[in-house]
Amino acid sequence: MRGVKNIVKKELTRVFTDRKLVINLFILPGVLIMVMYSIMGNLISKMEKDIQTHVPTIYIQNAPEDFSRVIDAVGFEGKITYLKADESTDGIKDGILKGDIDLLVVFDEGFRETINNYKQAGDPIPEVRTFYNPAEDYSNAAKGNFTADVLYAYQQVLLAERLGNIEQLQVFYIDRDPEAGVIVDKNKAGGKFLAMLLPFLINIMLFQGAMGLGLDSITGEKERGTLASMLLSPIKRSEIVFGKLVSLGILTSISSVIYTVSVVIGIQRLAGGTAEAMAGVKFTPVQILQLFVMIIVLVYLYVAMVAIVAVYARNQKEAGTYVTPMYILVMLGSILTMFSSGSEKALKYYAIPIYNGSIAIQNLLVGELTMVEFGVTVGSLAVVALLITTLITKAFNSERIMFNA
Repeated sequence: MRGVKNIVKKELTRVFTDRKLVINLFILPGVLIMVMYSIMGNLISKMEKDIQTHVPTIYIQNAPEDFSRVIDAVGFEGKITYLKADESTDGIKDGILKGDIDLLVVFDEGFRETINNYKQAGDPIPEVRTFYNPAEDYSNAAKGNFTADVLYAYQQVLLAERLGNIEQLQVFYIDRDPEAGVIVDKNKAGGKFLAMLLPFLINIMLFQGAMGLGLDSITGEKERGTLASMLLSPIKRSEIVFGKLVSLGILTSISSVIYTVSVVIGIQRLAGGTAEAMAGVKFTPVQILQLFVMIIVLVYLYVAMVAIVAVYARNQKEAGTYVTPMYILVMLGSILTMFSSGSEKALKYYAIPIYNGSIAIQNLLVGELTMVEFGVTVGSLAVVALLITTLITKAFNSERIMFNA
């Protein structure tokens, strides 16, 4: 095993003694991820605050005499202009379309009289129409707020006038205290958000790390001629293969940990309140061990997948072309889990390489991964990784392949 140790030492030394490589592989991507998510979070926060503080421009046509008192009573703030029945609203609708005006509210003519004259079923009921632009944030918010705060309050006032006591219409209440009826596992609830994103991000980052390092470590050395001199050394070729894969696995694991931490921090800044929700996520020692084992096996599998391509490719450009379908396959297997969080999977799905890693991590994050599912997942991933390693070893023993003959 001395040969393996020497190869690992050589590969790690090559990377960590190159300052530019360390910055580009480990530091810069993590910083960029956090900065990107932080900027997005700040922009979203500012946009939401801007919508909340915006004073809407509202035009109201045929408003009843007592309607303004309701607006004052509920404390609704807005630039309100009242229109008479004979005034045209075409220019106002055009302004809503352009985003210059937020809302137009039109009461039927004789609105109050129609309500007062209502005696029995079949009598006419007046209508209040609202015109807004759902494509404009200000207009959309104005429509929702005005309807909920003002029109609903006015409706209650008129019902009280008609009936004297509107509680006559209240047959029963539904959840007067909604929070009192909430029954939830906070650990699972917090984990569901992570379970939707992290399996995808972990898989993509692990494969990206393996791809960036593996192509240069094998195909790059074939091009530079350094791999040929290594093959001619007294070290067994099987030891060279294992040493290469172990060193690539170590480097990929380091980069994936950095990327994952950066993404988690970035997501917290992006989601704002999500950080509080994720604070309840807790893992048992067994779950931590399971996650560690799955990531190690996934790292080794992805390193082996990239390595088999790098071995057969004549140059890095060719290797990049060959590895792209694998990258798409990893993305597809990970994306499928983003929209299936919470749905139960048959045991056979945990034997499908790549996809099984994603659903296993997803179940782990919500505390639902069983030992059987964990065993099937790790076992199937390990078997595939070992088969690929065997193929790589055979390729290393082929002079035609290794020397591009």
